[in-house]
Parts: sequence; structure tokens; C-alpha cells
Amino acid sequence: MKQTVAIKPKKLNLPPGFSLLPGAALVFACFASLALAQQPAPAGPRVLGTVQAVNGKTLTVVSDAGVASMVAIEDSTRLLQIEPGKTDLKEATPLSLADLQPGDRVLVRGTMAEDGKTLRAASLIAMKKAAISEKQAKERADWQRGVGGLVKSVDSAAQTVTLATSSLSGNKDVVVHVAKDAVLRRYATDSTRFDAAKPAPFSAIQAGDQLRARGARSGDGTSFDAVEVVSGSFRNIAGTVSSVDASSSTLVVQDLTLKTVVTLKVTPESQMRKLPVPFAERLAARLKGQPAGDAAAPGAPAQGSPQSQQSGAQQAGAAGPGGGAGRGGGDFQQMIARMPPATLSDLQKGDAVMVVATEGNGKDPVTVITLLGGVDAILRASPKGGQDMILSPWSLGGGEPAAN
Repeated sequence: MKQTVAIKPKKLNLPPGFSLLPGAALVFACFASLALAQQPAPAGPRVLGTVQAVNGKTLTVVSDAGVASMVAIEDSTRLLQIEPGKTDLKEATPLSLADLQPGDRVLVRGTMAEDGKTLRAASLIAMKKAAISEKQAKERADWQRGVGGLVKSVDSAAQTVTLATSSLSGNKDVVVHVAKDAVLRRYATDSTRFDAAKPAPFSAIQAGDQLRARGARSGDGTSFDAVEVVSGSFRNIAGTVSSVDASSSTLVVQDLTLKTVVTLKVTPESQMRKLPVPFAERLAARLKGQPAGDAAAPGAPAQGSPQSQQSGAQQAGAAGPGGGAGRGGGDFQQMIARMPPATLSDLQKGDAVMVVATEGNGKDPVTVITLLGGVDAILRASPKGGQDMILSPWSLGGGEPAAN
């Protein structure tokens, strides 16, 4: 009796650190394009996943949903290797079974054996683990060199987006030119994971959105040619901590702008930092129109030892292309991302925080994307301006370093 297997779309399970980095999942999506490119598509079941073990001519392949499948390689099996990002099998090269290793991604088609458990492979297309890692590293670097900010305006006819971006050297508008073949995605309202982002048309981008793009920056930095864009609408909160519940990973914040109480949920993907006092005072001085190097906000409460403050300021100053805080350049998402992570235990009642969170579903606590503590001086200088200037460009995670 002939058996068939229904193939259901599976949610990608990205490794830690890739939740907000759009380029990472693109490698795996190439297999879908390869499958569509095979015309006519062979009938029968398939297995898509990562090689867990190689035992002679038998492979154990684990899908993104965690389901393990046995694959039998036969003498007639067509073995091919293709580079990540390629979608045309004409660019594939022959692969020997001896070169297949655990960690490689494979797309296997064939027929089920009589035991109903083993897939007898007719064809196997592989992407090597090392090649995937190299591509992910390159795309991560591309995102870090990219541009991010608040959408100021959208020109549908010209396919351009004007972003408001900020650095210690000043605010600047950047015109993002979106190529016709650019990859456009949009975050879900209740998630900041890239694998939950959906393809979206250019018309989905609206003024007030947060957007990050990778591509090529012009020499003067006023324009950017984007090959990939991710955007979303998020919630900005500036206020003081009312209470912290570490057992439930939640905190309650009094929103200073809306005069409401907000319950926030912290997840393993949430990015939390506590600004060193000198760095916060530099930003506060900037908001007051003073030179960024001047010490501002006299009387700000001390936080941490002088040594830790100096370390944090040095890390902030060393971050990012185009200069760091110490040279008056650089963008905030890269400077802040390189500061030591913070936890809920670092927050106390009355602490000032600035938060970027999901819009939420109106029932459950909204999820923290980015939370900054140690912002007392900044909120005194400009409760609303500080929020837009510092957090918005960073919240999509483009400046997050590879190791966290």
C-alpha cells in the first residue's frame, strides 16, 4: 500500500541570538525556493532539517520542529551541494556521502521504505554547516553596518523611506532607497522574533514605524540602498518602576507620558542594559543642547562603582562604525548593545527606565524588547525626546553583538 506524508509548514527554530537579526533565517528559506524550483516536483514525501548523525549510509535528520527522521542513502541517490543564498539547482555541485557531516542542512526527497519509518532518498540537497555559519556571520555584520531609525515619511512612488536617525554627533535624516527585488518583512504585533515576521509589501511601512535595513550606505551617509528591510510598529514607554516580580519575570512601570500603569513581561529574548551615569549624563547634555562632552544633570544619583562606570563608558565609546561615543559619532544601538547585560534584579522601585515593547494583544502583559535603566538624567532632560532619540533605532536589534 502506497504511503503519503502530508507536509506542514514548520516554524523555524533559530539558535539563541538570532531572534532579532533578520539575515539569519534567510539561509533556511532558500530550501523552500529550491523545492519550488524543481520542475516538475517529484511526488512523495520529503525531509527538511539538520543532519544529527551519519551512520554508514543512514542519516538521522532532525526537522525544525524537533522531529527526527531516518534517511537511507542508496547508490542511485543524487547528492548535491549548494551554497546558502543560491536557489537555482544549476549552481549546485556534486557531493559525496563522505563529505556529509552533522550540522549540515539537507532537503531530501524519496519514497518511504516498507517499515514506514525510513525515507529512501532519491535526491539530497545539502548546505554545509560551515557555509551557513559564514553566511550568517556576513549577514550579521551587514545588519550591524546597516541603518535603523524611526520612519519619518514614505514615498511610495519613488520606493523610498526617510528615516530619522541619531548619534552623539547629532540627528540626521537618511533616505532609504528600497530596491524592487529587496526582501521586505514585518514583525508581528505580539512578537519580535524574526521567524515570526511575515513578508509584507512596501505599502505596509508607515510613518512612525521602526525600520532597519541592510545594504550599502552612500559616501556622505545621507542615503542608503537597501536589499533587505524589516519594520514594525512598537510601543515606547518611559517611566518609573513601581514593582518587580522576578518569579514571574514581570515588572510594573508607571508610564510618565500616558499617566498609566503598564505590566511588562521580560523574556530570554529581551535586551536589558543599565546605562553608566557618565554616559547617561552625556546624552542628557545633548538633549539640553549642550556639548555632549559636558557633564550634565548635576546631583544625579550614583549607580555602580567608578570602575564599572568607566568600563561602561569605554565600551560605549568603542562601539560601531563611524566613531564611538568618545569621538562624538556612532549610533546608539551599537553603543548601547555593547554594554553589559542587566537583569530584573538590577531594578528597584523608583528606578527610571525607558522601554520598547510589543504592541500586545490587549490582554496579556506586553513583552519587553529593549529596556534601559539608569536613565534618570535623560528623562529629566527630555522625557519624550530621550525615548525617541535613544531607543527607537536600537530596538530591532541590528547592533546586537554576536556574543551576548
